[in-house]
Amino acid sequence: MIVPTVNEANNLPHVLPRIPAWVEEVILVDGSSDDNTVAVARQLRPDIVVVEQPRLGKGAALAAGFAAARGDILITLDADGSADPREMASFVGALLAGADFVKGSRFLQGGETSDMEWYRRLGNWGLVHLVRLRFGGRYSDLCYGYNAFWRDVLPYLGVEIAPGFEIETQMSIRALQTKLAIVELPSREHARIHGVSNLRTLPDGWRVLKTIVRLGFTSGGKAVAVIRKRPI
Repeated sequence: MIVPTVNEANNLPHVLPRIPAWVEEVILVDGSSDDNTVAVARQLRPDIVVVEQPRLGKGAALAAGFAAARGDILITLDADGSADPREMASFVGALLAGADFVKGSRFLQGGETSDMEWYRRLGNWGLVHLVRLRFGGRYSDLCYGYNAFWRDVLPYLGVEIAPGFEIETQMSIRALQTKLAIVELPSREHARIHGVSNLRTLPDGWRVLKTIVRLGFTSGGKAVAVIRKRPI
């Protein structure tokens, strides 16, 4: 499991203790926090692996976490307390049942969000339909940070070229382009518990749009034929 952080010391007590006991590895990627994020993380979970983020951006943080991870399944979870770690059991279950890539969705039946203004909902709706038009698929959510996938699909997701909040869009579209077996599951997003999000609606929305356009000019290829060596 990869948890990117920037000044989340007050939120980690609401996140790390709720991670299921069967999760063997938790990697915290810290983006130069100036509070005691790392100390709190180590106090809450002594076995946590701490990685210093090499450059700014959520995508850069996740890429660093993926590189450090050793497990067969990679799960991304925000550190602000907005997502429930206990939901990941259904994500892993979908992977074990045959999925390659599992996306959390706040807009499927059973999902919801308490942390999205109307204009962000409208933007998500527009971007989702643009992706459907250009790449196919039936995504209902595009920019949510709760995702899980097998390690062997990582090389096909292109995470190294999406350093910011566009990382979820990058991975989701690449999963479509490479014909991975994708499952969307409902997820409930709560409001951030403490602090203020680093998300900037207009600049980051523009980055997402540019990612969609850029990928629209690339070919997909197929990864399915080479990714079936799994411990199941």
